[in-house]
Amino acid sequence: MPTPEFILELRKKVGHDLLWLMGVSGYVEDERGRVLLGKRSDTGEWAMVYGINEPGEEPADTVAREVKEETGVDVIVTDLVSVKSSHRVLTYANGDNTMYMDHLFICRPDPNGNTEPFVGDEESLNVGWFSPDDLPQPLADTTVERMGYVREYIKNKANGDAHAQFSFNGTIR
Repeated sequence: MPTPEFILELRKKVGHDLLWLMGVSGYVEDERGRVLLGKRSDTGEWAMVYGINEPGEEPADTVAREVKEETGVDVIVTDLVSVKSSHRVLTYANGDNTMYMDHLFICRPDPNGNTEPFVGDEESLNVGWFSPDDLPQPLADTTVERMGYVREYIKNKANGDAHAQFSFNGTIR
């Protein structure tokens, strides 16, 4: 789905001024270790699925909805990897300015749902499963960064520490 209706309504009041928004990202990995990525229509880059949290919507529900809308894949959300605040303003082609608080989740395909990806909306040009050793290019910088968070989280979880990553007083915890 393109820009959510609630943001369009806010934009009527604030114009292109900075909006602080809640975002979600989904690292979806199948049983073969492949990662679900989409080629974005706005940038031409391959990226994890991400989107904007609707008012009152739980972030984990948002990520499952976004994955379904963009790739057709039904997922089960299993882990919260990180809660991170962006430190840069994104300016879109229409002049809108935003910053995001991102919630990064690990998801797996729902065996009782659709697991075969297809382009589900106008946000994607292509979607598919990819080996982490053979990712398509160009890969969005945000996806590279978030994959690093996932690797760190998985390593920590294997060592008995499964808490989500976050920053506190400038230190990543």
